[in-house]
Amino acid sequence: MPIEKRWVVRARGEEEAVARLASHLRMSPVLTNLLVQRGIDTVEKANKFFNPQLCDLHDPFLMKDMSKAVERIERAIANNEKIMVYGDYDVDGTTAVALVYKFLKQIGHKNLVFYIPDRYNDGYGISVKGIDFAARKGVTLAIALDCGIKAVEKVVYAKEKGVDFIICDHHLPAEEIPSAVAVLDPKRTDCSYPFDELSGCGVGFKLVQAYAQKHNIPFKEIEHLLDLLVVSIASDIVPLTGENRILAYYGLERLNRMPSSGLLSIIKICGLEDHNITIDDIVFKIGPRINAAGRMRMDENDENAAPSGGFAAVELLVEGNDKQAREFCDVIDSYNQDRKNIDRSVTQEAHDYIESHPEMKNCKSTVVYNPKWMKGIVGIVASRLIETYYRPTVVLTMSNGFVTGSARSVQGFDLYQAVESCSDLLENFGGHMYAAGLTMKPENVEAFTKRFNDYVDKHINPQILVPQVDIDSELLFSDISPAFHRQLNSFQPFGPGNTAPVFVSRGAVAYGEPKLVGADMEHLRMDLTQRKRPNPVMQTIAFQQPTHYEWIRSGRQIDVCYQIVENHYRGTVTTQLRIKDIKPVVK
Repeated sequence: MPIEKRWVVRARGEEEAVARLASHLRMSPVLTNLLVQRGIDTVEKANKFFNPQLCDLHDPFLMKDMSKAVERIERAIANNEKIMVYGDYDVDGTTAVALVYKFLKQIGHKNLVFYIPDRYNDGYGISVKGIDFAARKGVTLAIALDCGIKAVEKVVYAKEKGVDFIICDHHLPAEEIPSAVAVLDPKRTDCSYPFDELSGCGVGFKLVQAYAQKHNIPFKEIEHLLDLLVVSIASDIVPLTGENRILAYYGLERLNRMPSSGLLSIIKICGLEDHNITIDDIVFKIGPRINAAGRMRMDENDENAAPSGGFAAVELLVEGNDKQAREFCDVIDSYNQDRKNIDRSVTQEAHDYIESHPEMKNCKSTVVYNPKWMKGIVGIVASRLIETYYRPTVVLTMSNGFVTGSARSVQGFDLYQAVESCSDLLENFGGHMYAAGLTMKPENVEAFTKRFNDYVDKHINPQILVPQVDIDSELLFSDISPAFHRQLNSFQPFGPGNTAPVFVSRGAVAYGEPKLVGADMEHLRMDLTQRKRPNPVMQTIAFQQPTHYEWIRSGRQIDVCYQIVENHYRGTVTTQLRIKDIKPVVK
């Protein structure tokens, strides 16, 4: 049975501001209320929100160490030094590597290599293996992207090997900053850059922007890189406010109008070439295919295999030939299919294990361990388990003699503190409030499980274990006119900090016969109407929500909360309500 959700309708925005904006913008008060709820309470703020301008991007030289970074790259280019572009194996890291690599080639530097660590052999971040590779290849400058802010010892080791590092990261630094040539990270406490929520690829783009600015390269000549950047922004789930909104807005424009060969091949394989691609499309279709490559273990006996899955992803993203890109994309897509099959299988095994241990079902947290599970998908499995059990979850497996895993949290609970409370049992760990990675010796699994569960049991508020749906506003179906939908679309791109609005409509009934669809009849498709006049009929889809089918089929009323989306089917675009939750109206 699905978990009952708690609906919370947000407080309305300040009435005077709502009325003022509605009058000036000639927009529905429902939509201007959304603006005010999001802190956009003046005409000036609204104009900036609806009309993002590239000229409003911040000067990249406001970021600490930017001048040092540009000067070191200038010296490397002047002396024809070999430069290695190094990045993490996820979407943010691989897009960042592709972006900087493509720019350096664009300005004529050909003495280049790139390196993506292997999740299974290198581990996360700057690795000894990667530094040794650089030294063997004669690299004297490495540009690390989406990693490196805590690589204090690795940077020292690299110096001993004759390799300088420029670090471009966006994660929280520790007290000690690595002694690299330059450390670009807007989250540094000594950095006064005005916006600190850039993705790792975003920091890489600011480095490119700085170099271009200093060398009088027009911005329009680096705009083509924004398609990579928006894929990073969407996939890394950074706030879509400030600079990120501007970069994502123009990145989506580029992705829809003139994407690079590599991204075009992914767009086609996702079936998105005739769609207006949105942040959601990146998050659920494009990003996972790039991510899948870094999750998969390469066949060490295959001489033609890439050094790492992430390496294969970058090969695709930098490829300029459409035919070759399609061949790379087929490989990436096969990784994604394999990943989905393994993810589905492991999730089912984890479910079966929990269901066969009644004592686990009553816990306020979940810790599951199987040494045979693939390291690259345990984070996905943890998220899947939360969808079913909705509680802080840790999924563990064995890798290179250690137990390693991923932890995921629920809204409002600080997972990092829970993991940190077990730090004496761990070899290392890292993360933030809602996600963490950890490694321990096998003999510590039992003690970790007990202590983690005890910590959660003691510190979590039971109310947090009831998932919450945040609703922006109540709405009648008759309010959802074509003009309303057009104005709502102008709020895009949606994402953290500017989420797609959730509306609630009450007293809806089925118009015609609802249908269960999907391979396992797990989705509910239905047309709904309200008995209040006028009573238009709305197409809806409720993913993974078959529970109330018989109630709805009988003609009884329901309340629904939903997002308003465009549905593309056989060349026809219609307005559809994507239902997030359903509550039967019991009279």
